[in-house]
Amino acid sequence: MANSGEDAHHGSGHRARLRTRLLSGGAEALGDHEVVEYLLMTAIPRRDVKPLAKSLIARFGGLAGLFNADSAALAKHPGMGETSAAAFKIVALAARRMARAGVQETPVLSSWQALLDYLTIDMAHLKHERVRVLYLDTKNRLVSDELVSEGTLDEAAIHPRTVVKQALDLGAAGLILVHNHPSGSPEPSRADVQITNRIAEAGRLLGIAVLDHVIIGKEGHVSLKSRGLI
Repeated sequence: MANSGEDAHHGSGHRARLRTRLLSGGAEALGDHEVVEYLLMTAIPRRDVKPLAKSLIARFGGLAGLFNADSAALAKHPGMGETSAAAFKIVALAARRMARAGVQETPVLSSWQALLDYLTIDMAHLKHERVRVLYLDTKNRLVSDELVSEGTLDEAAIHPRTVVKQALDLGAAGLILVHNHPSGSPEPSRADVQITNRIAEAGRLLGIAVLDHVIIGKEGHVSLKSRGLI
C-alpha cells in the first residue's frame, strides 16, 4: 500500500505532466476533464481533483455548461466551495471579455463570426431568456451593448419605441436585436418575428435601421435577416 509521501509524489508528477502538455501542446493538448482538473488544481492544491473534475463535467454537461453554471450551484457541488467556484467564474469572465473585445475592435457586420462567438459564449447556455440590443454607428461599429430584458421577448418586456428612442439618445444609426432560447433550438417563433417587425417599423419612422435579429441556442443560431423575415 502506498504511503502518503508516495501519493504526494505521484500527484505532483501527474500535475507536472499536465502542465507540460498544457504549455507545449496546442488547443487539444488537454481533454475537457483535464482542463477542469488543472483549473481545480490551482484552487485545491493538495488533493486529487480528477474525480471532482469528472463529476462536474457529468453534472453540468461539458465545459460550456460548467463555465456558464450558476455560482451558487458550483459552490454547493460536493467537493467544491466558493474558492473553486470563483476559479471557474473568472475564466468565464475572461472568455467573455476576450470575445467582446473582438466585437468592439472592428465593424460588426464585417466580423460576424466574432459576434456570433461572443453571443454564444454569453447566452447559449442560459436557463432563462435574455434580450439584448446592440447599437451601431454609421460604420457599423458597436456603440453600446445593452441588456433590455431578462425574460420573454414580448412587448410587455421590450417596448419598440423605447428601443428605438435609446438608439437616438446614443446617436446610433442602427441596431441588432439578440435573444436566446433556453430550449436549445434557435428557431424563431411567430412572436419573435412579430416583435422584430414592430421594432423595425418604429425604427423606420425615426430613421433607425434594424439590421438583424439573432437568436442564439445551444444548437446554433438563426439570423432573421438571412431568413428573409425582416
